[in-house]
Amino acid sequence: MTLSIVPGSIRGLTPLEANALQDLIGIYEAHQSKNSEKDRYYNGNIKLSEVNLAIALPDSFNRLQIGCAWGAKCVDVLAARSMFDGFVGLNGENVTDLDRIAADNQLIAEYMKACRDELKYGCAFATLSADPDIGCKIRFHSPRTAAARWDGNLGRIAYGMAIIDTAPDNRPDVMWSPSVINLYLDDRVVVFTRENQQWGFQRYPHKMGRPLMEPMIWNATSAKPFGRSRIKEPVRRLIQGYVRTVANASIGLEFATAPQKYLLGVTDDQYDAVIDHKFRQYVGSIIASTPNPETGSNPVFGQLPQGNIEPHVQMLRLLATQFSAATGLTVTDTGVVNDANPTSSDAILAQSQTLVAMAEQLNAGNGNALRTIALMALAISTNRRLDELSDEERAVIAHFKNPAMPSVSVTADAAIKIASSRPAFAETDTFLEMIGFDQADIRRIKAQETKARGLMTLTEEFGNDNAVSVE
Repeated sequence: MTLSIVPGSIRGLTPLEANALQDLIGIYEAHQSKNSEKDRYYNGNIKLSEVNLAIALPDSFNRLQIGCAWGAKCVDVLAARSMFDGFVGLNGENVTDLDRIAADNQLIAEYMKACRDELKYGCAFATLSADPDIGCKIRFHSPRTAAARWDGNLGRIAYGMAIIDTAPDNRPDVMWSPSVINLYLDDRVVVFTRENQQWGFQRYPHKMGRPLMEPMIWNATSAKPFGRSRIKEPVRRLIQGYVRTVANASIGLEFATAPQKYLLGVTDDQYDAVIDHKFRQYVGSIIASTPNPETGSNPVFGQLPQGNIEPHVQMLRLLATQFSAATGLTVTDTGVVNDANPTSSDAILAQSQTLVAMAEQLNAGNGNALRTIALMALAISTNRRLDELSDEERAVIAHFKNPAMPSVSVTADAAIKIASSRPAFAETDTFLEMIGFDQADIRRIKAQETKARGLMTLTEEFGNDNAVSVE
């Protein structure tokens, strides 16, 4: 997507706003080519021309299309283990106002999509704005529609930009271009709107003291504060190896299906007949020929040895093992069967320990980001500053489900053992969750338990009254 906004041509902008917007446009455009490449590898759109070594495959085979889901697997398998489950207050209770904001913004579902973008590109951004209907509007953006400048001194975003909406563009080479862009500064949000190819703006001040924009970052370093993609360069090279190997195997299988044959000592007419009906000669069960009148010898028929695709299969197994080591996925996740595939549930669990550790790291980083988002959402919905929130409100934390994804039987057994030493634990919602009930089931169970206790109380009271009257 091309940004058509030119800060210097917009009258009324302060130097701070113009410089910040120009800087963010440069950041956005500098990363678009790499982000497009990550998109291609995530979607499996790898052209054979970019992986062909030009040794075994001629250029004419570059039109052959080979699909590869390893890029998507690299992202989706880890994202599936980061299961955001809402917020928990100081005493383990739900925060009513925050739960309402999360529900109105479909935060759990939106987090799942943002987590995939975070792992695909290295980061994703959440932006917040006041909303008269739900108090606070929370939206997530990938680096394909947002950019930010990091402030190393403050350890947060200095300022950021997000494309909020797009509209058809008049130029023939671009179908869509931004029509609404938000600029997020410490004390204001500047909303730029395009009408008739002209940009106007409006300022919306706030008292948060920081931009209403928070990143979720994966695998950050000092040199890359906005993280690194899961589909990094070594992973892309392994995906290229997969595509190249499958292409070689596919072509090798074609030759194995139609083995090379030869026919020696034929006349010109016989040669023309064979050439004109190649497929008939291949599928025919009998090949007949008369002696060559010029030489008097009989034609000689033979077949070259068939090719073997086993070397290609071995190469796929090697690539799958290397891909597993580079990404933390199990070899089973790659779809390639080899000796490294686990044969028992314990072996599968042992192979997934690296992935579980990565998911815990992902949850820890995203939990901090979600807490910041929650605090800003509470402040915005009640028109307060962050430092005006109470200690109880500031104690909120994000809760994630167990990334190890144990079976119901395992968690139920653990819950029962805990309840045997802590009887009160059996009365909690956590106990019911561990033995396999979701929130809908828990609500029904607790409601029916309350109803049953009420009926029992009434029965006991009426029973005692009857007993007294009989005496």
